[in-house]
Amino acid sequence: MDKGIENLTSARKLLKANVEKSKALGLSLEKAGPRLDEINQRLPSLEISIRPIRAQRDALGTVGGHINRAVVPAAAVLKVFDAIHGLEKSLSDPQSDLPGYLGVLKRLEEATRFLGENCGMAIQWLADIVEYLEDHKVADNRFISGLKKALECLRQLEVGEEKGRLDGGLLEVALDRLENEFRRLLTENSVPLPMSSPTLPGEQACIAPSPLPVPVIQKLQAILGRLIANNRFDRCLSIYIEVRSLNVRASLQALNLDYLEISISEFNDVASIDGYIAQWGKHLEFAVKHLLEAEYKLCNDVFERMGLDVWKSCFADIAAQAGILAFLQFGKTVTESKKDPIKLLKLLEIFASLNKLRLDFNRLFGGAACAEIQNWTRDLIKRLIQGACEIFWELLVQVELQRHTPPPPDGSIPRVVTFITNYCNELLGDDYKPILTQVLVIERSWKHEKFQEGILMNELRNLVKAIELNVETWSRAYEDAVLSYVFLMNTHWHLYKHLKGTDIGTLLGDSWLREHEQYKEYYSSLYLRESWGKLPALLSREGLILFSGGRATARDLVKKRLKSFNEAFDDMHRKQSNWVILDKDLREKTRQAIIQTIVPVYRSYMQNYGPLVEQDPSANKYAKYTAQSLEKIFNSLFQPKPVKQGSLRVRQSSGKFNNGIADEHQTSPTVK
Repeated sequence: MDKGIENLTSARKLLKANVEKSKALGLSLEKAGPRLDEINQRLPSLEISIRPIRAQRDALGTVGGHINRAVVPAAAVLKVFDAIHGLEKSLSDPQSDLPGYLGVLKRLEEATRFLGENCGMAIQWLADIVEYLEDHKVADNRFISGLKKALECLRQLEVGEEKGRLDGGLLEVALDRLENEFRRLLTENSVPLPMSSPTLPGEQACIAPSPLPVPVIQKLQAILGRLIANNRFDRCLSIYIEVRSLNVRASLQALNLDYLEISISEFNDVASIDGYIAQWGKHLEFAVKHLLEAEYKLCNDVFERMGLDVWKSCFADIAAQAGILAFLQFGKTVTESKKDPIKLLKLLEIFASLNKLRLDFNRLFGGAACAEIQNWTRDLIKRLIQGACEIFWELLVQVELQRHTPPPPDGSIPRVVTFITNYCNELLGDDYKPILTQVLVIERSWKHEKFQEGILMNELRNLVKAIELNVETWSRAYEDAVLSYVFLMNTHWHLYKHLKGTDIGTLLGDSWLREHEQYKEYYSSLYLRESWGKLPALLSREGLILFSGGRATARDLVKKRLKSFNEAFDDMHRKQSNWVILDKDLREKTRQAIIQTIVPVYRSYMQNYGPLVEQDPSANKYAKYTAQSLEKIFNSLFQPKPVKQGSLRVRQSSGKFNNGIADEHQTSPTVK
């Protein structure tokens, strides 16, 4: 029994001890929960860490060799990479030390190029490692993904993609600074000089900006060398064209070239823009011979190493952007204006300006690069020649059309007569004859016709002959024959006096001139005889000798004859008071001829027989004029009416000449 109690006591103690252990174990488990959670979270990374250990023995054995083979080229890449960033501190300011900057930049290019070239080997072995790790699951997927991204960056660097630059674009930044220095050098050395338009004789235009200094050109070429090596030539070229074309445009702004943009709707005819056309030739010559000539030479100096095509293309862009086409457009606008004889002169002036610059145009704008300028120039020259020839050959037709228009009602010279004679002299002058001849030669060559040397002279001679025929036709149109004599006297004297000693007068010959002088004399005498020459006969002395008839009879005869004289004089003066003789000498000579014909006879008559009527209550009816008053009246005859300055219209909107009254002072067909 005692033994049973002893066993029970032992069991109780054992049970109690186990309960205590359970409680202790439960408490320990409760405390170990957070630690287990922490261990659970760390298990994936631990698994990655021990995966190589878990990998197959042969995979672990070979991965070391792959890594060792990639270490050497990878280390070389890293070393060059570090060298590149070391050069960053050596990059100076290109403005203060361009040679030093270019030297460091060249080393940077070489290092970057070496980096790109030697990445190939590192990339090859790294790719092998990544592939091996991925195939044998030696490394985690995220780790392998990171390696792949780094590998792609290396590949991009190797093929030259900027987004893969290992140095974060250090070379690109350095090149950008060099481009800025290129622009600065150009801008600061491209300041245009003030210029003015040479409008007065002896006035000199400002000299165009001289080419860049030699040291500046050398710096530009040095910069170009580095930028071209880095595929940035196009950007340099754009900068150069932009800066230099703006410089030329700034140089031209002082010339006030707003007129180049004028449209046809803004002027009535070429005469109204005559001043602009004169400026155009001077401005174009200045732009070509000075400004663009300097740019042409400068393009050659700066870009000569790039080749002929490159620098000529650069110059072509500068010329176009500077506004050379605007000059040609203005010429085209003139060719599209309304046709009239004055336009012929203006077309010849424009052609002369272009012809004067022909060699310069061929040299500066030759080649494929300036094809647009060449096309514009050829088109303008074609328009000028065709337009000038068309007007020239139509002149005779226009003169003949005037034959059916009424003559001037005052007997003066028809405007077409003065215009054509002066116009022919213009065309035969040194300013126009050589150019017109050249234009006609070119036109004939286009038509495959031979140019006849005398064609110009013959056409001008025909124009004057047509004028002569017009004069004859107009003279027959007057109802009053005496007025027609004044008209013929006027025109023949004009053809003689104003053509004598001129080019057209020399062409027509002395016999032709003398013929018109004789015609003038003939119609002057005919005019005097058929008009004022009839008045002296009215003051007849027949029957006035005092005889047995007595004083009363004589008084009646004097009254009757004075009355007839006064009526004839008043009628003749009334009709002729509005007649005009344009030439001052002819006008004075005609007045004196009338005075010599009338006044002495009238004075003598009144001295002898005036007393017979002076005592009569109605004496004023008969002794109406004195010799002095008659002379004063005659001296007021044929006076030209005031002509408004600049009112001459050579041609109406219908395209025909305006056959109005000519101004005796009008000596040129050009309307100012």
